[in-house]
Amino acid sequence: MGCCNRRCGLIAGAVLGAVVAILGGILIPVGNIVIEGTVEKEAVIESGTTAYDNWVSTGANVYRQLWIFDLKNPIEVLQYGARPVVVEKGPYTYRIRYLPKENITFNPNNTVSFLLPQGAIFEPSMSVGSEEDNVTSLNLAVAVSECHPNNRIKASNSSLFQRRTVKELLWGYTDPLLNGTIGVFSPYNGTYDGYYNVYNGKDDISKVGIIDRWRGEESLDFWDDKYCDMINGTDASSFPPFVDKKKPLYFFSSDICRSVSAGYEKKLNLKGIEVYHYTLQPSTLASPTVNPDNQCFCRDMKTTKNCTLAGVLDISSCQDGRPIYISLPHFLHGSPSLQDQVVGLNPNEEHHNTFLDVEPTTGFTLRFAKRIQVNMMYGPSKVITYKVKDYTIFPLVWLNETATLDDETADMFKRELTSRIQMLDIIQKTLLGVGVSVFCLCLISYFCKC
Repeated sequence: MGCCNRRCGLIAGAVLGAVVAILGGILIPVGNIVIEGTVEKEAVIESGTTAYDNWVSTGANVYRQLWIFDLKNPIEVLQYGARPVVVEKGPYTYRIRYLPKENITFNPNNTVSFLLPQGAIFEPSMSVGSEEDNVTSLNLAVAVSECHPNNRIKASNSSLFQRRTVKELLWGYTDPLLNGTIGVFSPYNGTYDGYYNVYNGKDDISKVGIIDRWRGEESLDFWDDKYCDMINGTDASSFPPFVDKKKPLYFFSSDICRSVSAGYEKKLNLKGIEVYHYTLQPSTLASPTVNPDNQCFCRDMKTTKNCTLAGVLDISSCQDGRPIYISLPHFLHGSPSLQDQVVGLNPNEEHHNTFLDVEPTTGFTLRFAKRIQVNMMYGPSKVITYKVKDYTIFPLVWLNETATLDDETADMFKRELTSRIQMLDIIQKTLLGVGVSVFCLCLISYFCKC
């Protein structure tokens, strides 16, 4: 009788264990469905969702740190054709993206359009000095005018290099040579980027945030090529949820007039949140001989050495013909000749490459650093007398545009999403583990003891 009772108890225990294990197994797909449903609902860009609140106005402070290349030997360059010697001066820090999006309009085709207002506020406490600091740099007006030579340059007695304040060089000054204002980022304050049209994800969450149109067009008109003129991906502030690390992330940057991609590198822990770390790939600015897809970005056979030059992007076609070249800071990933032309450059992967830290479930970018260098070209002149014999791509300034979620946002994120996912995962594994263990122990005891 005792043996029978033990057998019945063991059978009941095995059945209970099996039920608990099955319940744990069932919770895995059910839990995933619940999580996916919640994320898909909150990731849609419409009033009342988590995504919308963070999309309208950036929650974290975004800063633009600027390092200016101060030329130390202008006379030697002009009189003897010496290589320019530069010293990095900075950072000069500005708060940007503090203004909410404007003219937000929801369209019938499940897109939303908006304007992105531009503004920069100087942050003295985060800067190495004042905006009134003086630097020696390329004379922007002369560099621009050399593209369209005229007698005004010679009559003005202008030099190839000039002394300007940080504020003048960055944000603009009146130059009689151009009869207007010129600066590296001029005009900026009070201007707008856009219009943008992006998908709101309401009918297809896999398209949320992806740009449908920029300035009313589905493609660019800068490169005279269907491939290079494509507008791909989002604006990099977020991506569609459930990020697949095996696939690159595509985003469009109006600063460089093109779309680019970033590749997965590793997982990181950001304030208790697991994120995917993506970096801009070396192939982005590789020469067409290495990356044939970049052939349509090659604009000038002479300055690019028959399209073999790597590391710079000629964006004159979207800058009203001004000889502006974009690169990574200190010509990171660039051809050795770029660094050889200028003394004082020290490219560093950690400090100079662009990266994004993306939370994979929501697709939200929780930390980023966009690092770009602005360069202009100078060379032999037909109207100004100096000893320069070859074309040089001269670095003006490099920027680190960066932001990271604050502690309060991180705690909210963990409380509302991460902790729930982790708790559900623990419950699933506990039920499955306990159920299987009880089932196996009862089954073994049943056959061994009776």
